[in-house]
Amino acid sequence: MCLITFAWKAHPRYKLVFISNRDEFYQRPTLPLQRWQQQPHIFSGIDQKGGGTWLGLTEKGRFAALTNYRDPKNINENAPSRGFLTTDFLSSATDPLPYLEQIKAENKPYNGFNLLVGKMQDEQLYYYSNYAETIQTLEAGIYGLSNHLLNTSWFKVRTLKEGFQNILANEEQLDVGIFFDLLHNTTPAPENELQQTGLSTEMETMLSPIFIKSPHYGSCASSVILLDYKGHITFAEKNYNTPDQKNVIQLFRFKL
Repeated sequence: MCLITFAWKAHPRYKLVFISNRDEFYQRPTLPLQRWQQQPHIFSGIDQKGGGTWLGLTEKGRFAALTNYRDPKNINENAPSRGFLTTDFLSSATDPLPYLEQIKAENKPYNGFNLLVGKMQDEQLYYYSNYAETIQTLEAGIYGLSNHLLNTSWFKVRTLKEGFQNILANEEQLDVGIFFDLLHNTTPAPENELQQTGLSTEMETMLSPIFIKSPHYGSCASSVILLDYKGHITFAEKNYNTPDQKNVIQLFRFKL
């Protein structure tokens, strides 16, 4: 997953409002958002190549989300899959903080990552990146995350957060459709606002919109999670990377 914004205890009706786009090579085999067959309390999409997932939630409110940290000069092709950072947390009983402390202490040779983990019922939410090397407790607020550190002001992060904040300020009852529309913005950054991650200007421009399109790589799915203060959850995914190119929405509703 490559672009996230979320409101944590920053809306009068919803404890968590989380929206994201997953950017990936179109040919990478992936299963859409679903209830796991072997562990039916877990909801997520599944990366069939590397294993694991980029975003997941359980019936008891365990939450995990992952983005890659873009550093093309320091890619280890034999690094362990980052997708298990999320699934290991979702399937465990370990609290978020000791889970992240263990990941930090083990210091396995993962490629760069950003990881969010939390327990919604206990109002715990934390952030860790192996590039920042500090664990951050997330207080109430609105956050943005892409392929750099939390709240880095890239054009796509800033633009998405601005649209997101406008919706939150004007809507009491939120609907997944309005967020799917927001996540489908294909406007690239002006050249003077391009993120700089070591790629060519052409590549940086292609990767700069909220919603990415190119012949082989782009935004494959958008996700929305709404959790109100009574424990009602809506978890929706709009999948764009389907064999017949028809958009498919998966939606689950349940109560913690």
